[in-house]
Amino acid sequence: MIAEAGAATALTLLLGYALVDPPGPSSWLPTWAAWPIAAVMSLPVAFRRRWPQAMLIVAGTAAVLATAAGTVAAGAIWVSFIPTALALYLVASTASLTRSVASLAGCLTGAAIAVSVFYTQVLPSLPPALERTELPPYWPVEGGTIGVFMSAAWGVGVMVRRQRHLVARLAHHRAEAAVADERRRIARELHDIIGHSMSVIAVKATVANYVADLHPQEVRAAMTVIEQTSQSTLTEIRRVLGLLRSDGDPRDTLAPVPGLADLSELADQATSAGVDVELKVPGDAALPSAVALSAYRIVQEALTNVVKHAAPTRCSVTVALDGGQAVIEVLDSGPRAQREPRSASLGGHGLIGMRERASMFGGTLTAGPHAEGGFHVVARLPYDRAEAAA
Repeated sequence: MIAEAGAATALTLLLGYALVDPPGPSSWLPTWAAWPIAAVMSLPVAFRRRWPQAMLIVAGTAAVLATAAGTVAAGAIWVSFIPTALALYLVASTASLTRSVASLAGCLTGAAIAVSVFYTQVLPSLPPALERTELPPYWPVEGGTIGVFMSAAWGVGVMVRRQRHLVARLAHHRAEAAVADERRRIARELHDIIGHSMSVIAVKATVANYVADLHPQEVRAAMTVIEQTSQSTLTEIRRVLGLLRSDGDPRDTLAPVPGLADLSELADQATSAGVDVELKVPGDAALPSAVALSAYRIVQEALTNVVKHAAPTRCSVTVALDGGQAVIEVLDSGPRAQREPRSASLGGHGLIGMRERASMFGGTLTAGPHAEGGFHVVARLPYDRAEAAA
């Protein structure tokens, strides 16, 4: 906003000078009137980012009226259309191509009409009166100049818009590729663990069913193998879910699967990194181990982002059980020092992985700047109450 105000002030001075000391016949208005007129014509520049289309209309209308009213002298008309060109650039860089083309056509038409009216109707009536055949040949130069920089402003705006769309599409494709890679990685890990074990279980179950009446001892042995294989498979699945995203020491694979009870350790680690964490977890909170693991990983990733992007700061972590779903909320108050605002599309394993963990249980995850400052992450993970109580 400060830059926009500075640009508007600079344009006011430029327009005022052009109106006070023009290279041509003087206007019928007093000299001092040039400055308020210049201020009105430059005002849209200060607000063009907030209301680009409206400010384009205001700037273009002001330039056309000022020219048609004779407040701008011959040779200085092109200067009065500079605010219009700046507003046109922003419209072209933000609006649809159809709207920006219509805006360009409107600006060129309005400028052509204004220049024509000025040189055929207004200028001959201004002192000193000149015969039309004696008028200086400014109009081709001014008309051409206005057309060139209007078209240039529009062209640059369109290129900027296309570049933004290209960057957005590339970011979207990268995010989709990251999700696809993660899903393939999960599928490979689960296939390696489950494939062999389920094959063993299927074979033993078939044998047990076949020899049930003739060889009871073989049935008992088959059931023992099925029990052991099932337990081993469940353990491996929990281990994969817990360590699929871990970049730490491979020896950690023997550690227990973390859950809600381990959130206090995460809070302590974040505190040691400069983040004052307020942790709120119900003492009787019971979740299925897979859901508890995902809740733990979501909080872990969210706190990691807080440490990386906002420390030193304050942060609250809240876990609540609400009607068959676990609600995890992480809210930080923003960095104490001035930093670049965080985006809701953090790269790497950040938000992509958290959303994948939530969607794995049919849940949702939202993340973005909070209305009162800071960054807000909310995850909702549905779970089976009977499984949690087991």
